[in-house]
Amino acid sequence: MNKDRDLGYWELPKPPKGKEKEWHPVARASKIHVPFGYYVDPENDRLLLPIPEELEALEIAKRHLKQYTYRDVAIWLTKQTGRYISHMGLKKRVDIEHKRKKAATIKRKLAKRLEETLAQIKELEENRIGAYTES
Repeated sequence: MNKDRDLGYWELPKPPKGKEKEWHPVARASKIHVPFGYYVDPENDRLLLPIPEELEALEIAKRHLKQYTYRDVAIWLTKQTGRYISHMGLKKRVDIEHKRKKAATIKRKLAKRLEETLAQIKELEENRIGAYTES
């Protein structure tokens, strides 16, 4: 191998920047508890406004859960955002989001099957032979 060969300076390409996430306000479900990533709207106490930095950190934390424990990730998340979240609070949040995502997927599949079935019914009704229509 030739040691005199200079590779020069090179830099890794930056990852492509995806779409910016737009966080939306949510209705307040509890008078006592304000979920991580939100704060109470000063003008309307029934509305929670998003804190984008905390929600982005929460998204990263969910990816860390593949390698680390809930306790470790909760400590990291608390240090990153300055807002406390317990390991059980993090687990509940992740479990609820997973449950809702799974339910939404199932409902989408059912809606698609219903649309296909309705299309088949319409086709059968239009193409029936020897049938009559009431007027």
